[in-house]
Amino acid sequence: MAGTKGTIKVTQVGSPIGRTQDQRATLIGLGLNKLNRTRVLEDTPAVRGMIAKVRHLLRVEETR
Repeated sequence: MAGTKGTIKVTQVGSPIGRTQDQRATLIGLGLNKLNRTRVLEDTPAVRGMIAKVRHLLRVEETR
């Protein structure tokens, strides 16, 4: 369908131990706080920016 936003499946694969407080807060903002936890999020610029900030701790898959 034209005009519909996709979704992104995000899985936490890295530990927040030893990371800065803002990276920990970003993970919590994405709904992630434990290893191997997965969330399906709306594909928006705000979510993409949060993912970019902690991309080294995540596995990202685009879904439709």
